[in-house]
Order: sequence, then structure tokens, then C-alpha cells
Amino acid sequence: MILTTPNLLTLVRIGTVPLLVVLLLFPGPGPSAAAAAVFFAASITDFLDGYIARNYGSGSTVGKFLDPLADKLVVTAALIMLSGIPRAPRIPAWIVAVLVSREILVTGLRAVAAAEGRVIAAEELGKYKMVLQVMAVQGLLIHYTYFDIDFFAAGLFILWIALVLSIWSGVEYFLTGFRLLATREQTQPIKRAMM
Repeated sequence: MILTTPNLLTLVRIGTVPLLVVLLLFPGPGPSAAAAAVFFAASITDFLDGYIARNYGSGSTVGKFLDPLADKLVVTAALIMLSGIPRAPRIPAWIVAVLVSREILVTGLRAVAAAEGRVIAAEELGKYKMVLQVMAVQGLLIHYTYFDIDFFAAGLFILWIALVLSIWSGVEYFLTGFRLLATREQTQPIKRAMM
């Protein structure tokens, strides 16, 4: 069944992307706080859909596809907007380019592996990277200083750590993917010879 509770929560998360983009078009603390609240709500749905799918047996193949897609859409939309909005300071566009490129490349590698009948499982580093990206984006969306905490500086610091983990985990994905695909290439001539 496609419309399970986890999948509906994932679709709600995807639906927050346009709202997030529109809120980030407006300057000032109010729209920033609203964007941060929308992003936080999206992050909560990410936790909830995974929890429900695991603990209540309502996971699905569609959910396995939609969940990581929703994560990538929400985070990359926020990062792209944060690098382009006319407020200072803002995150360097090259960091966003590296992070988004890594996501596209890893997704492409997984698609190639899936077409070959191989599955590249999520690595622990990739999971930590996503958690750090969410924390960073949350701080960057808040942007302003509250309770003597410079949320932009804190978010940017965490984003730098996420950047290092993104590159590191991306290299791991590619090494794993190339090994899997090379193993597949080596076994195919044997299968053909046996036919």
C-alpha cells in the first residue's frame, strides 16, 4: 500500500519545500524564524516516519525511495536559498555546490548499482552527515543572535563539519560502489561461459 502513515508524513515533508523557499524570499527575523519552524517540523516528520515504519511494520518500497529523496529535497532547497538570499552574512555558494553535487553523484551511483541488481546501503558516515546538515541548516535559518548565541556562526561551523563528512562519506560510497560493480563485471563472463 502506498498511502501508509510514514509515506504520508514523507509527502508532507516534501510539501514543506515550496513553503520554505517562499519564506526565505523575505528578509528579516520574522520570516527567518518561520522558515526555521517549517524546517524543524519537516525534521520531526523525518524522525516520525522512520520510527513508525520500523516499529509498526508499515515500511514500504515506495517509502524507501521517498524518505531519502525528501531529506535531500528539504536540505538542498534550504541550502540553495541560504546561499542566494540577499542578507549578510550568508553561506558560501561553493559549499552548497559541493554538498549538492555529492548528493547527485551518490544518488546516481546508487541508481547505476540498482540497475545492475546491487544495493549500496547507507553508510554510518552518511547518516551522521545528514544529522549535522540538519543541525547546521536549522542554525543558519534562524540566522540571528538570540540568548547570546550567534545562530549563523554556529550553523556555519557545523556545516563545515558536515562538509568534511559529506566528502568523506561520498568517497566511501564510490569505493563501495566501484567494488560492487567490479565484482559484478568479473562474475558475468563466468556466467556467460557456463551457458
